Amino acid sequence: MELLLNVKEKGILPAICFFIFICVLVLSGCGRQEEENLQTEGQPSGGGGDYTLETKVTDVINDPVFEDYGRLIFPVDRTIDDNLTLQDVGEILVWYHNVNPNRTVEIVNYLKDQAASGEQIFYDIYTEDEKAEDPEKENTGLFFFRGEPGAKTAVLNAGGGFVYVAAMHDSFPQAMELSEKGYNAFALIYRPGADTACEDLARAIAFLHENAEELQIDMTDYSLWGGSAGARMAAWLGSYGTAAFGEDDYPAPASVIMQYTGLSEVTGNEPPTYACVGTNDGIASYRSVENYIRRIKNNGTDTEIEVFDGLQHGLGLGEGTVAEGWINNAVDFWERNMGQTE
Repeated sequence: MELLLNVKEKGILPAICFFIFICVLVLSGCGRQEEENLQTEGQPSGGGGDYTLETKVTDVINDPVFEDYGRLIFPVDRTIDDNLTLQDVGEILVWYHNVNPNRTVEIVNYLKDQAASGEQIFYDIYTEDEKAEDPEKENTGLFFFRGEPGAKTAVLNAGGGFVYVAAMHDSFPQAMELSEKGYNAFALIYRPGADTACEDLARAIAFLHENAEELQIDMTDYSLWGGSAGARMAAWLGSYGTAAFGEDDYPAPASVIMQYTGLSEVTGNEPPTYACVGTNDGIASYRSVENYIRRIKNNGTDTEIEVFDGLQHGLGLGEGTVAEGWINNAVDFWERNMGQTE
C-alpha cells in the first residue's frame, strides 16, 4: 500500500499512519488475488527444475540447494502456512493482482537450476559484522538473474507497502525477463520501512559498483526499477543519490522505471523516468502518476508513461492483460537514455 511520506533533508521519514496497520491486519487473511489460479495457454510451464504448482512453498524455502538464503525467495515478513503451495502464492501477496502461478514455478525452477549448476545466485550486501550489529540486515541481499557477461545492469525493487517484499511477483519476473534480453538483473531483498529500504538500495548500488569486475557486469548507464513502494525507492535514489542514504556518491541511474506509485514531490534532479499504471488502481491513482510524469517532463527530462485501461494495483508483467509487453517499451526507454549521463 502506498504510504504518504515526508522528505526531510538527507533522509526520508515514513509517516506511517495507524490505518495502514489496521489494513495490514484486516488484509492479512484475505490476500488471495482473483488471478491467483491464472494458467493461461502459452504461459511459462516451470522450467527445467522439479518444482510444480503443487510444490509446497516451505519445500522450496528449505531446499538444501539454496543453503541459508531460501527463506528470502518468499516474503519473510508474511506468515507462510506449511501447506501453502506455489499455485497459491497470491494468498500472501497482499495488495497485488495478476499473480501468475506458472510464472512463480518457472522462477523457482530457474533459481534452483542456476544454484544446482554452481552459479552464485544470491549475494549479501552487508558484512557479517554489520549483520551482527543489526540482525534485521540478515534478511537483505541481491538475487542475480544473469545476462550476458559485461552487459548493462538493472536493479529491481519489489513493493509491499514497506511492510513486506513482494519479489516473487514484483521484481523476480521482471528480472528474469531482463536477463533473457541479455541484461544483468539484480532483485533486491530489503528491510521494510522507507528509510531502511532506501539505505539497503543505496548499499546495493554501492556493492554492485565495487564488485562490477568480479560480477562481470557493466554499471555504466544502470537502471533502477520498482513497483509500488519499490518504485518510490527507485525514484528517491534516482533523485537524491546514494550519499543521501549513507553511502559514497555513486553515479545516478540512466533511467528509473516505475510501476504504479503515486509520488508527488519533484526535485528537479529526476533521471529519465518511465512509468506505467492501471486506471482501476485504487492505491496509486493513474492521474497522480500522470501529474508526476508531466512535472518531470516540464523540467526538460525525458519521460514516458503508459496507462492501462481497467487494470488494478500490482499488475506485474501484465501477462494476459492489456499491459502485456510494457516491459519491452520500458527497456526501449532505458536504451535510448544510455550514454546521456555524465
